[in-house]
Amino acid sequence: MTHLLNTINTRKLAFTTKSASHWVSFIRLFNYTFLTIFLLPFQLVNLLFFPSIASFIGTLHHKLASHVLGLQIKVEGSPTKTEKALFVANHISYLDIVAIGSIVPGRFIAKQELSTWPVFGILAKLTRTIFISRSSSSALKQLQLIKHLLFQSERLILFPEGTSSDGRKVLPFKPSLFEAPIKADAIVQPLTIRYEKINGMPVDRRSKPFLAWYGDMDLLPHLWQSLSLGTITIKLVFHEPIKAVVFRNRKKLANHCQKIIAFESEKPYR
Repeated sequence: MTHLLNTINTRKLAFTTKSASHWVSFIRLFNYTFLTIFLLPFQLVNLLFFPSIASFIGTLHHKLASHVLGLQIKVEGSPTKTEKALFVANHISYLDIVAIGSIVPGRFIAKQELSTWPVFGILAKLTRTIFISRSSSSALKQLQLIKHLLFQSERLILFPEGTSSDGRKVLPFKPSLFEAPIKADAIVQPLTIRYEKINGMPVDRRSKPFLAWYGDMDLLPHLWQSLSLGTITIKLVFHEPIKAVVFRNRKKLANHCQKIIAFESEKPYR
């Protein structure tokens, strides 16, 4: 009888916890939507009449969104103050964009497919994301575009892995776009992103899939689950800025950045 009562109580607790987590997801998504709609007119005005300060609203949106979504952002080191800069980071989740965007005023570089995604594509366009194609025929044109933007003193943010990973290993960096900062005599700053804690508890192998979005995972179910987790502690480690022309070779520059980021990323969690 006691065992039966314990079983019933356990099931009730599981149901209550699951229901509560659904409410957390709903409230956070509602607040994020409200925040986005509220800031949308201001961003449209900036894009049309004051494009030079359009990044301000984007950064503000990411800062407020990090609080709304329950993200606690910790920063080690500091982003370079040089305007002509390319930040390169490992890529684990869609939350990377909110975390980095809340600290670094700049423009993200993303794959062309993102521009066609419902909602996310529109948000990316509003934050002046630069879309690039994976086709080899477009490589030269894209390189020229990134170089031109760097010459215009734009601060750009790139995920050189080309996709997101499970966070356990940093994938090899694709070197093609590393030619742009060399040609533009720009600064490259490696940046490691680490998902360290969920509700104060260190992230382990069992909890990483709740945060990392990769492979053939469906976006919306994963997003809904991530929003229900509570407080997520994300650490951004800004490494020493690098003068790109020192390398004179895009592959060596890409490998150098990948090793720095991987070394920090693969440190054990405390």
